[in-house]
Amino acid sequence: MQSIDDLEVQGKVVLVRSDLNTPLETSPDGAVSITDDGRIRAALPTISDLAARGARVVVMSHLGRPEGQVVPRLSLQPVAVRLGELLNAPVAFSPSTVGEQAQGVVAGLADGQVALLENLRFTEAETSKDDAARGAFADQLALLADIYVGDGFGVSHRKHASVYDIALRLPHAAGRLIASEVSVLQRLTRGDERPYVVVLGGSKVSDKLGVIETFLGKADRILIGGGMVYTFLAAMGYGVGSSLLEPDLVEQCRGYIAQAQSMGVDLVLPTDIVVADRFAGDAESTVVGVAAIPNDWMGLDIGPESAQKFAGALSDAATVFWNGPMGVFEFDAFASGTRAVAQAMASSSAFTVVGGGDSAAAVRHLGFADEQFGYISTGGGASLEYLEGRELPGLSVLEDKA
Repeated sequence: MQSIDDLEVQGKVVLVRSDLNTPLETSPDGAVSITDDGRIRAALPTISDLAARGARVVVMSHLGRPEGQVVPRLSLQPVAVRLGELLNAPVAFSPSTVGEQAQGVVAGLADGQVALLENLRFTEAETSKDDAARGAFADQLALLADIYVGDGFGVSHRKHASVYDIALRLPHAAGRLIASEVSVLQRLTRGDERPYVVVLGGSKVSDKLGVIETFLGKADRILIGGGMVYTFLAAMGYGVGSSLLEPDLVEQCRGYIAQAQSMGVDLVLPTDIVVADRFAGDAESTVVGVAAIPNDWMGLDIGPESAQKFAGALSDAATVFWNGPMGVFEFDAFASGTRAVAQAMASSSAFTVVGGGDSAAAVRHLGFADEQFGYISTGGGASLEYLEGRELPGLSVLEDKA
């Protein structure tokens, strides 16, 4: 992929696809605030570099899933404000993504200034599966700029107008974030530094099938927690009460357990679980062994014995990749397992990678700094697909000559 270092940007309008899909919170009086600006910070190196070199930088992104409708609470306007604060410079905001209003905002930029367009997904064509519809929207976006820079790694696995089709219409290059993400993932793919430990959590086994299969042939240890663990426990013959369960995948999980054993991979499952009588932060909860989950209770975190066991399994690692929290970390009563894994990684001398999405949100929510880890990815799904060896449209299109 061509780098932004290869571009002559002075006086040019450079359209940058960032991933500014930040979590928002709405107060009782309707005010919207950003609860985690990690993705905005991750976009800064590319935006700052281009602006410093005299480009007129036009940033575009999505936020949430408005399904092609204008949803005021998903406006990127608060993101524009925060981006300006981090850049220490005003950021113009266009309430429209394309058309005369957007063109007017872009025309008003001086060299070195930055603008942000409204939420791309307010336009249905952005995510359309119809090539012609996406192409028509990409044509409108292309009218705004001279050059395109792809830097939204978190959406690079999506064949969307602003990720894929736009690069077919303008000279293009990869931004700083995509370059760093790919470098880190290539290191994980090689897996030269061992022991290599993978921690997988999150809600569903179905979201992690490909990555489990990939790491069974690569990792020395795989630690399983989160909601996905209950399908594994069911595969071992345990009752899981009202915990999250994917019955259709029980047999497949049984196969993974056997495969790990035959390949000499240490597949580490919890031995105790924090269970609750309902899904709520103030639910009644207790700790039970994995063989003693009550019929009408649900598991919401790995237990203290398991948390200690997982931390021990990370203690001598040389490489650690973590994707998915160990429990419902948003509730303090069920955050201990996730905190234990984060602390073990933060204290480790290993090359540690937090695999984006909920994992990144979890470590920040629990008070850990980004600098305590080797790398925090911005792309959960994109990271997993890359590690599985799939082609990511948003990366492959940047490899083509414009």
